[in-house]
Amino acid sequence: MIKPEGGMRRIGFLIATCLAMTVLTSAPASAAAKIQHLISPGGIEAWFVQDATVPIVAMEFAMSGGAAQDPDGKSGVANMVADLIDEGSGDLDSRTFHERLERRAIELGFSVSRDFFRGSLRMLKDDKEEAFDLLRMSLSSPHFDSDDVERIRTQVLSGLKRETSNPSALASRKFLELAYGDHPYGRPTNGNLQSVPRITVADLKDYVGRILTKEKLKIAVVGDIDAASLGRLLDQTFGGLPARSSLTAVSDIDAAAPPQRAFIPLDVPQTVVTFGGPGIKRSDPDFMPAFVVNHILGGGSLSSRLYREVREKRGLAYSVYESLLWMDHSAMFVGNTGTRADRAGETVDAITREVRRIAEEGPTQQELDEAKSYLKGSRMLSFDTSAKLAGALLQYQLDHLPIDYIERRNALVDAVTLEDARRAAQRLWGHGLLTVVVGRTSQTATQPAIVTPAKAN
Repeated sequence: MIKPEGGMRRIGFLIATCLAMTVLTSAPASAAAKIQHLISPGGIEAWFVQDATVPIVAMEFAMSGGAAQDPDGKSGVANMVADLIDEGSGDLDSRTFHERLERRAIELGFSVSRDFFRGSLRMLKDDKEEAFDLLRMSLSSPHFDSDDVERIRTQVLSGLKRETSNPSALASRKFLELAYGDHPYGRPTNGNLQSVPRITVADLKDYVGRILTKEKLKIAVVGDIDAASLGRLLDQTFGGLPARSSLTAVSDIDAAAPPQRAFIPLDVPQTVVTFGGPGIKRSDPDFMPAFVVNHILGGGSLSSRLYREVREKRGLAYSVYESLLWMDHSAMFVGNTGTRADRAGETVDAITREVRRIAEEGPTQQELDEAKSYLKGSRMLSFDTSAKLAGALLQYQLDHLPIDYIERRNALVDAVTLEDARRAAQRLWGHGLLTVVVGRTSQTATQPAIVTPAKAN
């Protein structure tokens, strides 16, 4: 239960956050010029934007070594560490730790991707000392008490059991299996019903010791704090971590070559279709052309080709999207939609035709010009809070981009030519699709489907 003081602070925090959304909508262009490469007295590096407009500090950080570092046969270790690392640490048990967070309206969270262990911290500026200290305790002395471990394990297993009847979850898992097989990228980040029961406290502690270090630490901070205070807090928070990581080597891999199709029978009202294939890495010279032409095909805009063909013209689905995904050792594109069971085959065929058409013909000059205009204009609107700006600055570091990338990005979009876009379209979509259909009836397009029974994950 929230104490009165915590409730009032929570209200104040929400008001301040709303204000931040207003003031930062027009701020990123000027904020970009003030991005500092801060090095603390102890050598901790961060990208930092000082902004005293509202009394909030937001920090995002990451350490190399996410779910790809899970031991063989024990997928889900990194995910459980992220769930447990704030369940009691230092001299505080789980309940007391969370009461302190709640009392000060401190938002502390952890997550894992395939390549990174990530954390976020948000607080009112007057609570920064306590907020950073609670983060320090989480990283340096998590308890992993047996009661907490079993409680979180039960929650994870409950979620995994629900996924066995969730068509989107089944489609995603099967898609990764098709794309990456036994490679670490083919494993679900939250584990499966066989692996999670085998995870021990020793596994969790081993992961923390190997991954949560200073060696590959990236940090971004935006908010009402001065450089000297931030440097001191970074040293106090991260300075005691081990200096070196111990990462298991992960090999580079290309997603499996299309076309391939799989069908999982499941008695649900709506059939889910997940599709994709090999992508283009972030460091590839063709990445920006691929990013622009992907917006034209299915990048979330209501003007995308897939949306027009699947939703507007044929009424096959409520929504359809397609995105580029890039990781340290691979890249892919992936899309998703849902449709009526009796129209699944028609939906797959419509998507396949549109993908083939853009691969063969590329976009028009008008489509390219409109996509570039949209991508340039919408980018700054995506920095409408300090937390979003901090998240973007962290991602730029993880992508090995320069500190002035925000200023340079629109020029890179502008530089994409029609020839560039057509070349990227052919590279992305010229070989067809990996497609997974989950529902009451298999798709009816010409490529045969591998029928896979739904099973425990």
